Amino acid sequence: MPSPNMAAFCARPLSFLLSVYSNESVAMAAVIPASRRLRNLLTCRLTARTNLGLSLNLHPLSSFAQDEPSKAAPEEAPGHSYESLRVTSAQKHILHVQLNRPEKRNAMNKAFWSEMVVCFNKIAEDADCRAVVISGAGKMFTSGIDFVDMASGLLQPAGDDVARISWHLHSLLSRYQETFSVIEKCPKPVIGAIHGGCIGAGVDLITACDIRYCTQDASFQVKEVDLGLAADVGTLQRLPRVIGNQSLVNELAFTARKMMADEALDCGLVSRVFPDKEVMLDAAFALAAEISSKSPVAVQSTKINLLYSRDHSVTDSLNFMKSWNMSMLQTEDVVKSLQALMEKKELKTITFSKL
Repeated sequence: MPSPNMAAFCARPLSFLLSVYSNESVAMAAVIPASRRLRNLLTCRLTARTNLGLSLNLHPLSSFAQDEPSKAAPEEAPGHSYESLRVTSAQKHILHVQLNRPEKRNAMNKAFWSEMVVCFNKIAEDADCRAVVISGAGKMFTSGIDFVDMASGLLQPAGDDVARISWHLHSLLSRYQETFSVIEKCPKPVIGAIHGGCIGAGVDLITACDIRYCTQDASFQVKEVDLGLAADVGTLQRLPRVIGNQSLVNELAFTARKMMADEALDCGLVSRVFPDKEVMLDAAFALAAEISSKSPVAVQSTKINLLYSRDHSVTDSLNFMKSWNMSMLQTEDVVKSLQALMEKKELKTITFSKL
Protein backbone atom coordinates (compact mmCIF):
# COMPACT_ATOMS: atom_id res chain seq x y z
CA MET A 1 0.00 0.00 0.00
CA PRO A 2 1.10 3.61 -0.50
CA SER A 3 2.27 5.48 2.62
CA PRO A 4 -0.44 7.23 4.71
CA ASN A 5 0.79 10.59 3.39
CA MET A 6 0.55 9.39 -0.19
CA ALA A 7 -2.90 7.89 0.41
CA ALA A 8 -4.09 11.18 1.85
CA PHE A 9 -2.63 13.06 -1.10
CA CYS A 10 -4.35 10.79 -3.63
CA ALA A 11 -7.68 11.08 -1.78
CA ARG A 12 -7.82 14.86 -2.15
CA PRO A 13 -9.87 16.39 -4.99
CA LEU A 14 -8.27 17.64 -8.18
CA SER A 15 -8.94 21.19 -6.99
CA PHE A 16 -6.30 20.61 -4.30
CA LEU A 17 -3.76 19.54 -6.92
CA LEU A 18 -4.53 22.66 -8.92
CA SER A 19 -4.14 24.85 -5.84
CA VAL A 20 -0.69 23.42 -5.17
CA TYR A 21 0.51 25.00 -8.36
CA SER A 22 -1.61 28.14 -8.18
CA ASN A 23 1.48 30.35 -7.89
CA GLU A 24 2.90 28.90 -11.07
CA SER A 25 -0.47 29.35 -12.78
CA VAL A 26 -0.56 33.03 -11.79
CA ALA A 27 2.93 33.50 -13.20
CA MET A 28 1.93 31.78 -16.43
CA ALA A 29 -1.17 33.96 -16.69
CA ALA A 30 1.09 37.01 -16.63
CA VAL A 31 3.51 35.63 -19.19
CA ILE A 32 0.97 34.48 -21.83
CA PRO A 33 -0.46 37.96 -22.73
CA ALA A 34 3.10 39.32 -23.01
CA SER A 35 4.15 36.53 -25.33
CA ARG A 36 1.03 37.09 -27.46
CA ARG A 37 1.83 40.83 -27.81
CA LEU A 38 5.41 40.00 -28.84
CA ARG A 39 4.18 37.48 -31.41
CA ASN A 40 1.71 39.99 -32.88
CA LEU A 41 4.42 42.63 -33.10
CA LEU A 42 6.79 40.25 -34.93
CA THR A 43 4.00 39.25 -37.32
CA CYS A 44 3.25 42.87 -38.18
CA ARG A 45 6.91 43.63 -38.88
CA LEU A 46 7.42 40.52 -41.00
CA THR A 47 4.26 41.29 -42.99
CA ALA A 48 5.35 44.87 -43.54
CA ARG A 49 8.73 43.73 -44.90
CA THR A 50 7.14 41.28 -47.29
CA ASN A 51 4.73 43.91 -48.57
CA LEU A 52 7.75 46.08 -49.48
CA GLY A 53 8.85 43.39 -51.91
CA LEU A 54 11.40 41.59 -49.77
CA SER A 55 11.40 37.83 -50.11
CA LEU A 56 11.09 35.96 -46.83
CA ASN A 57 11.70 32.26 -46.15
CA LEU A 58 9.36 31.26 -43.37
CA HIS A 59 10.62 27.70 -42.80
CA PRO A 60 10.47 27.03 -39.06
CA LEU A 61 13.86 27.00 -37.37
CA SER A 62 13.14 23.54 -35.98
CA SER A 63 13.11 22.05 -39.49
CA PHE A 64 16.71 23.14 -40.05
CA ALA A 65 17.72 21.82 -36.66
CA GLN A 66 16.17 18.46 -37.48
CA ASP A 67 17.94 18.28 -40.85
CA GLU A 68 21.42 18.77 -39.43
CA PRO A 69 21.75 15.60 -37.29
CA SER A 70 20.80 13.40 -40.25
CA LYS A 71 23.78 14.75 -42.25
CA ALA A 72 26.36 14.14 -39.53
CA ALA A 73 27.31 10.59 -38.64
CA PRO A 74 26.19 9.77 -35.08
CA GLU A 75 29.02 9.62 -32.57
CA GLU A 76 29.94 6.50 -30.63
CA ALA A 77 28.36 6.49 -27.18
CA PRO A 78 30.91 7.04 -24.39
CA GLY A 79 32.07 3.81 -22.74
CA HIS A 80 30.84 1.64 -25.61
CA SER A 81 33.73 0.45 -27.77
CA TYR A 82 33.32 -3.04 -29.23
CA GLU A 83 34.56 -5.31 -31.99
CA SER A 84 31.19 -6.69 -33.07
CA LEU A 85 28.83 -3.88 -32.04
CA ARG A 86 28.48 -0.16 -32.67
CA VAL A 87 26.61 1.87 -30.06
CA THR A 88 25.64 5.47 -30.82
CA SER A 89 23.54 8.14 -29.15
CA ALA A 90 20.70 8.38 -31.67
CA GLN A 91 18.74 11.06 -29.84
CA LYS A 92 18.40 12.34 -26.30
CA HIS A 93 17.85 9.37 -23.96
CA ILE A 94 18.05 6.87 -26.87
CA LEU A 95 20.88 4.48 -27.71
CA HIS A 96 21.23 2.69 -31.04
CA VAL A 97 22.95 -0.71 -30.83
CA GLN A 98 24.02 -2.11 -34.20
CA LEU A 99 25.29 -5.58 -35.00
CA ASN A 100 28.36 -4.32 -36.81
CA ARG A 101 29.99 -7.02 -38.95
CA PRO A 102 28.34 -6.22 -42.29
CA GLU A 103 31.11 -7.89 -44.28
CA LYS A 104 30.24 -11.15 -42.46
CA ARG A 105 26.46 -10.60 -42.66
CA ASN A 106 26.59 -9.74 -38.95
CA ALA A 107 27.44 -13.31 -38.03
CA MET A 108 27.83 -13.70 -34.27
CA ASN A 109 31.49 -14.41 -33.48
CA LYS A 110 33.15 -15.08 -30.10
CA ALA A 111 33.46 -11.38 -29.33
CA PHE A 112 29.74 -10.79 -29.89
CA TRP A 113 28.60 -13.25 -27.21
CA SER A 114 30.51 -11.47 -24.47
CA GLU A 115 30.19 -7.92 -25.79
CA MET A 116 26.39 -8.02 -25.80
CA VAL A 117 26.39 -8.83 -22.09
CA VAL A 118 28.83 -6.02 -21.30
CA CYS A 119 26.89 -3.60 -23.52
CA PHE A 120 23.44 -4.20 -22.07
CA ASN A 121 24.68 -4.35 -18.48
CA LYS A 122 26.10 -0.86 -19.04
CA ILE A 123 22.84 0.30 -20.64
CA ALA A 124 20.86 -1.05 -17.69
CA GLU A 125 22.94 1.14 -15.36
CA ASP A 126 22.95 4.19 -17.66
CA ALA A 127 20.69 6.71 -15.93
CA ASP A 128 20.50 8.87 -19.06
CA CYS A 129 19.24 6.08 -21.35
CA ARG A 130 15.49 5.43 -21.47
CA ALA A 131 15.06 3.37 -24.66
CA VAL A 132 17.18 1.28 -27.04
CA VAL A 133 16.91 0.46 -30.74
CA ILE A 134 18.85 -2.58 -31.97
CA SER A 135 19.46 -3.17 -35.67
CA GLY A 136 21.94 -4.71 -38.10
CA ALA A 137 24.48 -2.89 -40.26
CA GLY A 138 24.67 -3.71 -43.95
CA LYS A 139 22.33 -5.80 -46.08
CA MET A 140 20.71 -7.97 -43.38
CA PHE A 141 20.01 -8.15 -39.67
CA THR A 142 22.11 -11.26 -38.97
CA SER A 143 23.02 -14.62 -40.47
CA GLY A 144 23.23 -16.17 -36.99
CA ILE A 145 26.17 -17.91 -35.34
CA ASP A 146 29.59 -17.56 -36.97
CA PHE A 147 30.45 -21.27 -37.00
CA VAL A 148 33.87 -20.65 -38.54
CA ASP A 149 34.84 -18.62 -35.47
CA MET A 150 32.87 -20.67 -32.94
CA ALA A 151 33.45 -24.24 -34.17
CA SER A 152 36.38 -25.13 -31.91
CA GLY A 153 34.57 -24.25 -28.69
CA LEU A 154 31.32 -25.98 -29.72
CA LEU A 155 32.62 -29.08 -31.52
CA GLN A 156 35.79 -29.67 -29.52
CA PRO A 157 34.88 -28.73 -25.93
CA ALA A 158 37.49 -29.03 -23.21
CA GLY A 159 37.36 -31.94 -20.74
CA ASP A 160 38.92 -35.33 -20.02
CA ASP A 161 35.72 -37.39 -19.89
CA VAL A 162 31.99 -37.17 -20.55
CA ALA A 163 31.21 -35.61 -17.18
CA ARG A 164 33.83 -32.87 -17.51
CA ILE A 165 33.01 -32.14 -21.14
CA SER A 166 29.32 -31.89 -20.21
CA TRP A 167 30.13 -29.61 -17.29
CA HIS A 168 32.10 -27.35 -19.60
CA LEU A 169 29.33 -27.25 -22.22
CA HIS A 170 26.75 -26.46 -19.54
CA SER A 171 28.79 -23.45 -18.45
CA LEU A 172 29.33 -22.39 -22.07
CA LEU A 173 25.63 -22.57 -22.91
CA SER A 174 24.75 -20.62 -19.76
CA ARG A 175 26.99 -17.78 -20.93
CA TYR A 176 25.51 -17.86 -24.44
CA GLN A 177 21.96 -17.78 -23.08
CA GLU A 178 22.83 -14.74 -20.98
CA THR A 179 23.82 -12.92 -24.19
CA PHE A 180 20.13 -12.54 -25.04
CA SER A 181 18.60 -12.78 -21.58
CA VAL A 182 20.48 -9.59 -20.71
CA ILE A 183 18.30 -7.75 -23.26
CA GLU A 184 15.19 -8.94 -21.47
CA LYS A 185 16.65 -8.15 -18.05
CA CYS A 186 17.54 -4.60 -19.09
CA PRO A 187 14.82 -2.36 -17.58
CA LYS A 188 14.95 0.00 -20.57
CA PRO A 189 12.53 -0.93 -23.41
CA VAL A 190 14.39 -2.46 -26.36
CA ILE A 191 13.02 -2.12 -29.91
CA GLY A 192 14.27 -4.63 -32.48
CA ALA A 193 14.47 -3.22 -36.03
CA ILE A 194 14.94 -6.10 -38.48
CA HIS A 195 15.73 -5.90 -42.19
CA GLY A 196 16.71 -8.66 -44.59
CA GLY A 197 17.47 -12.05 -43.09
CA CYS A 198 17.12 -12.82 -39.40
CA ILE A 199 18.48 -16.34 -39.14
CA GLY A 200 19.10 -18.81 -36.31
CA ALA A 201 20.42 -16.98 -33.24
CA GLY A 202 18.93 -13.78 -34.69
CA VAL A 203 15.49 -15.12 -33.77
CA ASP A 204 16.78 -15.85 -30.25
CA LEU A 205 17.87 -12.21 -30.06
CA ILE A 206 14.71 -10.53 -31.32
CA THR A 207 12.37 -12.61 -29.16
CA ALA A 208 14.16 -11.10 -26.14
CA CYS A 209 13.28 -7.60 -27.37
CA ASP A 210 10.17 -5.80 -26.12
CA ILE A 211 8.94 -4.52 -29.50
CA ARG A 212 9.80 -5.65 -33.02
CA TYR A 213 9.55 -3.76 -36.32
CA CYS A 214 10.69 -5.14 -39.68
CA THR A 215 11.01 -4.26 -43.36
CA GLN A 216 8.99 -5.80 -46.17
CA ASP A 217 12.03 -7.81 -47.29
CA ALA A 218 12.65 -9.31 -43.83
CA SER A 219 12.58 -13.05 -43.29
CA PHE A 220 12.85 -15.12 -40.12
CA GLN A 221 14.27 -18.62 -39.86
CA VAL A 222 14.70 -20.95 -36.88
CA LYS A 223 17.63 -22.58 -38.62
CA GLU A 224 19.09 -24.85 -35.93
CA VAL A 225 17.54 -28.18 -37.02
CA ASP A 226 19.29 -27.80 -40.38
CA LEU A 227 22.56 -27.74 -38.43
CA GLY A 228 21.79 -30.88 -36.43
CA LEU A 229 20.88 -29.24 -33.13
CA ALA A 230 17.96 -27.76 -31.21
CA ALA A 231 17.85 -23.99 -30.66
CA ASP A 232 19.28 -23.53 -27.18
CA VAL A 233 19.61 -19.84 -26.38
CA GLY A 234 16.02 -18.62 -26.20
CA THR A 235 13.88 -19.20 -29.30
CA LEU A 236 12.12 -22.35 -28.10
CA GLN A 237 11.34 -20.71 -24.76
CA ARG A 238 10.32 -17.20 -25.91
CA LEU A 239 8.83 -17.61 -29.39
CA PRO A 240 5.73 -19.54 -28.17
CA ARG A 241 5.01 -16.76 -25.67
CA VAL A 242 5.57 -14.05 -28.27
CA ILE A 243 3.24 -15.35 -30.98
CA GLY A 244 0.92 -17.52 -28.88
CA ASN A 245 0.58 -20.22 -31.57
CA GLN A 246 2.29 -23.47 -30.58
CA SER A 247 1.40 -25.18 -33.85
CA LEU A 248 3.14 -22.48 -35.87
CA VAL A 249 6.15 -22.48 -33.54
CA ASN A 250 6.46 -26.26 -33.96
CA GLU A 251 6.24 -25.95 -37.73
CA LEU A 252 8.95 -23.29 -37.86
CA ALA A 253 11.25 -25.09 -35.43
CA PHE A 254 10.84 -28.57 -36.98
CA THR A 255 11.31 -27.48 -40.61
CA ALA A 256 13.59 -24.38 -40.49
CA ARG A 257 11.39 -22.80 -43.18
CA LYS A 258 11.45 -19.06 -43.74
CA MET A 259 8.73 -16.85 -42.34
CA MET A 260 8.30 -13.70 -44.42
CA ALA A 261 7.38 -10.24 -43.14
CA ASP A 262 3.62 -10.44 -43.81
CA GLU A 263 3.30 -13.74 -41.96
CA ALA A 264 5.42 -12.36 -39.10
CA LEU A 265 2.99 -9.44 -38.84
CA ASP A 266 -0.07 -11.69 -38.97
CA CYS A 267 1.17 -13.98 -36.20
CA GLY A 268 2.34 -11.15 -33.95
CA LEU A 269 6.11 -11.64 -34.15
CA VAL A 270 6.37 -8.03 -35.32
CA SER A 271 3.95 -5.18 -34.74
CA ARG A 272 4.64 -3.15 -37.91
CA VAL A 273 6.15 -3.68 -41.38
CA PHE A 274 7.87 -0.90 -43.38
CA PRO A 275 8.88 -0.59 -47.05
CA ASP A 276 12.62 -0.19 -46.36
CA LYS A 277 15.26 0.06 -43.64
CA GLU A 278 15.44 3.86 -43.54
CA VAL A 279 11.70 4.27 -43.00
CA MET A 280 11.72 1.50 -40.40
CA LEU A 281 14.56 3.07 -38.41
CA ASP A 282 12.86 6.46 -38.50
CA ALA A 283 9.73 4.86 -37.06
CA ALA A 284 11.72 2.93 -34.45
CA PHE A 285 13.48 6.10 -33.28
CA ALA A 286 10.17 7.99 -33.22
CA LEU A 287 8.71 5.24 -31.03
CA ALA A 288 11.78 5.29 -28.78
CA ALA A 289 11.44 9.08 -28.46
CA GLU A 290 7.78 8.73 -27.49
CA ILE A 291 8.67 6.14 -24.85
CA SER A 292 11.56 8.21 -23.52
CA SER A 293 9.28 11.22 -23.04
CA LYS A 294 7.37 9.34 -20.34
CA SER A 295 8.36 8.96 -16.71
CA PRO A 296 11.28 6.48 -16.56
CA VAL A 297 9.90 5.21 -13.26
CA ALA A 298 6.58 4.41 -14.94
CA VAL A 299 8.06 2.87 -18.10
CA GLN A 300 10.67 0.71 -16.43
CA SER A 301 8.22 -0.40 -13.73
CA THR A 302 5.82 -1.41 -16.50
CA LYS A 303 8.43 -3.53 -18.28
CA ILE A 304 9.47 -5.30 -15.08
CA ASN A 305 5.87 -6.10 -14.16
CA LEU A 306 4.91 -7.24 -17.68
CA LEU A 307 7.78 -9.75 -17.66
CA TYR A 308 6.92 -10.93 -14.15
CA SER A 309 3.27 -11.40 -15.14
CA ARG A 310 4.28 -13.42 -18.21
CA ASP A 311 5.97 -16.02 -16.01
CA HIS A 312 3.60 -16.06 -13.01
CA SER A 313 -0.07 -16.49 -12.19
CA VAL A 314 -2.45 -13.54 -12.11
CA THR A 315 -2.66 -13.73 -8.31
CA ASP A 316 1.10 -13.81 -7.85
CA SER A 317 1.52 -10.99 -10.35
CA LEU A 318 -1.03 -8.78 -8.59
CA ASN A 319 0.72 -9.38 -5.28
CA PHE A 320 4.06 -8.47 -6.86
CA MET A 321 2.46 -5.32 -8.32
CA LYS A 322 1.19 -4.24 -4.90
CA SER A 323 4.62 -4.64 -3.36
CA TRP A 324 6.21 -2.80 -6.25
CA ASN A 325 3.86 0.17 -6.41
CA MET A 326 3.65 0.78 -2.66
CA SER A 327 7.00 2.51 -3.12
CA MET A 328 6.86 3.57 -6.78
CA LEU A 329 3.58 5.48 -6.31
CA GLN A 330 5.48 7.89 -4.09
CA THR A 331 7.56 9.19 -7.00
CA GLU A 332 7.47 12.89 -7.90
CA ASP A 333 6.78 11.75 -11.49
CA VAL A 334 3.12 11.12 -10.62
CA VAL A 335 2.64 14.74 -9.55
CA LYS A 336 4.54 16.07 -12.59
CA SER A 337 2.50 13.92 -14.99
CA LEU A 338 -0.81 14.96 -13.40
CA GLN A 339 0.19 18.61 -13.55
CA ALA A 340 1.04 18.28 -17.25
CA LEU A 341 -2.28 16.56 -17.89
CA MET A 342 -4.28 19.28 -16.16
CA GLU A 343 -2.35 22.05 -17.88
CA LYS A 344 -2.72 20.27 -21.24
CA LYS A 345 1.02 20.07 -21.77
CA GLU A 346 2.79 17.33 -23.68
CA LEU A 347 4.90 15.05 -21.50
CA LYS A 348 7.95 15.71 -23.65
CA THR A 349 7.98 19.25 -22.23
CA ILE A 350 8.32 17.88 -18.70
CA THR A 351 11.73 17.16 -17.19
CA PHE A 352 11.83 13.87 -15.32
CA SER A 353 14.79 13.08 -13.11
CA LYS A 354 17.27 10.45 -14.25
CA LEU A 355 16.73 6.90 -13.06
